[in-house]
Amino acid sequence: MAETVQTNQPSVEQMVQDVIATIDREREREIIERRFGLFDRKETLEQIGELLGITRERVRQLEKSVVLKLKAAAAQDLPHIQDFEKNLITHLNTVGDVARVKALTAIFDGENEKLTQSRIAFMSHLSPKLHVIEDNDHFHHAVSVEATNNGNHVKNNVEKIIGSVKKIGKPAKIDAIAQEASLKNAKNAAALASTSKHLATLNGLWGLIKWPLVNPKNIRDKIYVILSVHGKPMHFNDISKAIKGSEFKRKNVTTQAIHNELIKDGRFVLIGRGIYALKEWGYSKGTVSDIISDVLKKAGEPLHRDEIVKRVLESRQVKETTILLNLQGKSQFKRVAKATYTLNEV
Repeated sequence: MAETVQTNQPSVEQMVQDVIATIDREREREIIERRFGLFDRKETLEQIGELLGITRERVRQLEKSVVLKLKAAAAQDLPHIQDFEKNLITHLNTVGDVARVKALTAIFDGENEKLTQSRIAFMSHLSPKLHVIEDNDHFHHAVSVEATNNGNHVKNNVEKIIGSVKKIGKPAKIDAIAQEASLKNAKNAAALASTSKHLATLNGLWGLIKWPLVNPKNIRDKIYVILSVHGKPMHFNDISKAIKGSEFKRKNVTTQAIHNELIKDGRFVLIGRGIYALKEWGYSKGTVSDIISDVLKKAGEPLHRDEIVKRVLESRQVKETTILLNLQGKSQFKRVAKATYTLNEV
């Protein structure tokens, strides 16, 4: 569990206010506050330029100039930077030297999570011993320890991890992925993987974001994960209970909705009264009589009813009497000897 910063330390909001107070000009303070979203939502260069009556390019120039001055001051006399940096590095060291900004809010006091994230990112941006990974198409907003995980290190090793996941070809534990990627520290590998928008994790397994087993996007995917993890057929009521007790987001779905999705999706096969299995386990759709027909076709010869029952029960969870009633009551089956049946070729 993440620990909050020491109680005798000012809040991250107070830290930011004290840093901003060192900026002499009000216009420059406003630009920094709005660009980093320190007290409200983040704003674009265009929005700020329109508000202040200056060009987009001028806003960019002023932002860059002020940030450079703050970074230069951070090494000497900028308020709170050293304490903030020390606290954050101590936490990052315990989780693999890199973490998403979203995951860092718990260690700082703050009522508004979004603002706390923006403030952590801003203070990290100014800290010489920290590196900020900007949010883009490939990475989540994150912070790393500069000495062990600078920008190039993060980028290169995340690429190795993604390549290793693709090579393994299925969700895997981070230890196996780290070994495949030639990374010695599995904790650091997990931390790096968490920054990538191309990877996801669930139930201790990591994989590509498009794989349902690690990133179920809808009810059907969640059912698929539950059955895959369970490893054997389940009743839809039990599937519903498993989903509600899982780590999934938006897991409060009705049992009826789950049953409806089981019926619609070709990945699932009804093999008994309310009992479903995965098609990839070798099950096929069909009634009990369809399964009996398949058994007799594959046998290529008449079979005793006991053998037919045995083979049908390998793919269906039904009562023996149900199989016998179908065998005796359907015209597609013909008895050719005592308790022995074959297909009735019409």
